[in-house]
Amino acid sequence: MNFPLYFSKKIAFSKDNKNNLSRIIIFIGRLSVALGIIVSLITVATGIGSKNAIKNRMADFGGAIQIKSQKSNSSYNSSVLSTENFQFKKIQELPDVAATQKFVTVSGIMRTEDNFAGIIFKGISSDFDHKRFEKFLVEGETPRVKEGVYNGNVVLSQKIANDLHKKVGDSIVTIFSKEDQKPLYRKFRISGIYKTDIKMIDDLFVIGGINHARKIQNFEKDQNGGYEIFLKDNDRIDSVFPVIEKLSGYKNYAEKVTDKYPQIVDWINIFDTNIALIITIMLVVVVINIIMVLLILIIERTNSIGMLKTLGANNRQIRAIFINYTLLIMIPGLVIGNVIGLGFLLIQKIFGIIKLNPENYYVSVVPVDLNPLYILSISLGILIISAIALVLPSYLISKISPVKAIKYN
Repeated sequence: MNFPLYFSKKIAFSKDNKNNLSRIIIFIGRLSVALGIIVSLITVATGIGSKNAIKNRMADFGGAIQIKSQKSNSSYNSSVLSTENFQFKKIQELPDVAATQKFVTVSGIMRTEDNFAGIIFKGISSDFDHKRFEKFLVEGETPRVKEGVYNGNVVLSQKIANDLHKKVGDSIVTIFSKEDQKPLYRKFRISGIYKTDIKMIDDLFVIGGINHARKIQNFEKDQNGGYEIFLKDNDRIDSVFPVIEKLSGYKNYAEKVTDKYPQIVDWINIFDTNIALIITIMLVVVVINIIMVLLILIIERTNSIGMLKTLGANNRQIRAIFINYTLLIMIPGLVIGNVIGLGFLLIQKIFGIIKLNPENYYVSVVPVDLNPLYILSISLGILIISAIALVLPSYLISKISPVKAIKYN
């Protein structure tokens, strides 16, 4: 039988705890643990949830990785993608690649009688993943494009549609200009309206047929401006990118979505700092409270310590008793904290009660990531670190004399 653990349980579940100072001390200890768990769970779940939501939105809109011609550089107007040493089939066969789709982009201006908007016309083809894009659609539908056929439908962002006072079913004139050429006018029908909540996307991009973009850019019917590569797991982007880069050909270049929008990525990285800071603060608060609980319990049970020493228990056994006792006090706090924290997070995940300003946070609802690994790590981490932190103050027990302790009132 494990004597320290057995004795710890006897003290922890003793009815005497309800009639003395232990009752208040135990309440304080459990309350601090519960609050620490609640705050830590909310911080981690919403912080990681926000990071993943923003990254996945960027990747789902334009691919986790894009392949473009070296001639394009940072221009919004596509140059013809080179086929020299471009091993497209091998890229499609990579186990991490979920899908690919071709595109051509060209800059232009959408104009009404009262207003105008600078836009990037993104031409899509028959390989466009309409289902993946559905999450962004506010109303209407995306253009169903066929190779060699001109589709006059476009999808505008909600921001552009509001600025131009347009809705689904309306027509819109777009002006495209090229060097040493007259402006080109195209009239489109608005078939849908989308919203990603990412300002850099919603302010610019219009989705339309690739054949219009090819015609404006003087591309041949089988030429493309680039490919969007979608991954099965966007967290694998850093490991997959070097392989895709090698297969892209020396006249093309690959670009990660995280490099395309570095200002958003820099903002996302702040989450890591905030998460680490908040968890550290909560951990310090919990540890300080638990140490205080241990010291008060030792002082309160000085007589019991003296009696145990008289009966032959050594200092190590008595320290183990009080450490176990304090950890047992923490367990109800851990359970209560997890129930309340997870309950709140589940409500937010299902109903999206707490809203955000997408112009500042790139998401309109606080996202929640309920990863079981994080949940278990928080509880076990607080328990283990508290147990380690209790070792040093427990040495106070070795200073207690059995004779004086028995006389202690």
